[in-house]
Amino acid sequence: MRMTLPVMGAILLASFGLSSAKPYAAQEKPGSTEPKMTPEDTAKKNPIPPTPEGLAEVRKLYGYNCAMCHGKTGDGKGDLAADMKLELRDWRDASSLEKVTDGELFWIISNGKGKMPGEGDRTKERVRWNFVNLVRSFAKKEVADKP
Repeated sequence: MRMTLPVMGAILLASFGLSSAKPYAAQEKPGSTEPKMTPEDTAKKNPIPPTPEGLAEVRKLYGYNCAMCHGKTGDGKGDLAADMKLELRDWRDASSLEKVTDGELFWIISNGKGKMPGEGDRTKERVRWNFVNLVRSFAKKEVADKP
């Protein structure tokens, strides 16, 4: 009987704590706290020219963080995308990005979109602009590979 009261009290306190806890951010309704892209974001120009060194640096990060969904070559057919039944753009097709500005790509890379987490606080701004260069390079590679 002596142990029953403390155990019940602990269970009661834990249940109050769980019921008043803020839900995990991933469980919140989509768009509730998601940042919105502004016209200023869209209009940003990429200040980082594509270089072999910059692309090599970001290609490594892409392999760790992005290829599982976007595919090794940017085809949008990564293993995780297939498992999650996501339909992603094939960046090898230049027309898939022709109406998307560098500013839009940078914003999406920085803040995420849908189920994709953003790189914002994890990478430097220069690296995120190099991600934009890498995404653009996927289509250029395909054109260069064709006779």
